[in-house]
Amino acid sequence: MADKDKKLTKGDHVTWQSHGKDIGGTVVRRIERRTEAGGRTVDASREEPQYEVKSDKSGRTAVHKPESLRRSD
Repeated sequence: MADKDKKLTKGDHVTWQSHGKDIGGTVVRRIERRTEAGGRTVDASREEPQYEVKSDKSGRTAVHKPESLRRSD
């Protein structure tokens, strides 16, 4: 899991769980305010940011909370 004190940055490669499988992707941006991303409204804030990531496999974007992402090198 991503450490709350360690910010992920654009271009970082990360993995997350989806339907019991590890999925890999790249951080597109850090979201710190209410906005539209990944096909939905994201209620993010500076205190509770979320990350838009692009899947390596499908090329689609999704939004995840930092605790669901793991940095992969």
